[in-house]
Amino acid sequence: MPKLVILGSSNAIPDDSHENTHMALAGGESSVLIDCPGNPLVRLRRAGLDVNALTDLVLTHFHPDHVSGFSLLLMNLWLLGRKRLLAVHGLDYTVDRLEQVMELHGWSRWPNFFPVTFRRLPELEMTPVIESEEWRIFSSPVSHLIPTIGLRIEFSQSQHALAYSCDTEPCDQVVRLAQGAEVLIHESAGASRGHTDAFQAGEIARKAEAQRLILIHYPTGEFNDGSLVARAAQAFDGPVTLAEDFMELEF
Repeated sequence: MPKLVILGSSNAIPDDSHENTHMALAGGESSVLIDCPGNPLVRLRRAGLDVNALTDLVLTHFHPDHVSGFSLLLMNLWLLGRKRLLAVHGLDYTVDRLEQVMELHGWSRWPNFFPVTFRRLPELEMTPVIESEEWRIFSSPVSHLIPTIGLRIEFSQSQHALAYSCDTEPCDQVVRLAQGAEVLIHESAGASRGHTDAFQAGEIARKAEAQRLILIHYPTGEFNDGSLVARAAQAFDGPVTLAEDFMELEF
């Protein structure tokens, strides 16, 4: 059964119990890593996921708390003897910078480096990203400080849908992306330019008629005052949960 594993739930300032926000989609035939801060190899192994099964990497935007582990992940996979292709998906803005990172590391000259292909996504709503027998993934541009995408995952067998806002101000694109979804995972870093607070996330979930809201990318450690769920519940009548590292959602 396909599942989504939250590998990190914190905003840009992690703590001992919360890594920066990223997640993995694991199925029987393939595995997709959504963003890769920190040390993705360690997080995947701790979650009990086979790193060799990783087929795709979707990078939502080029901010350090979402891409800082990219170079380390690729080097680790190479040192582990990976041979199969890894597909990396992102907007032009993101892919341009990833290619520069690859060039700076000189990976084209590393012996027997496995193939990496970059797949550029247009800044259009409901752009197909990945389609397999288990799921279809779509991207839509959202409203952040730099070009950024949110995601919608539709599961073939259960006919359920999951939406992930990524980093964004409240915007209609997320409402449409999450329309009728069983689960909306929405950032709640706080009301500021490029971000959303918990109450606003609740409003988005209500407008999208999502069944369940999970708050992610929130202030952790000493910055978490414990009121996020209650604030979201003021705007959304459905179940509200705070994402925690290694939380699993089965579809």
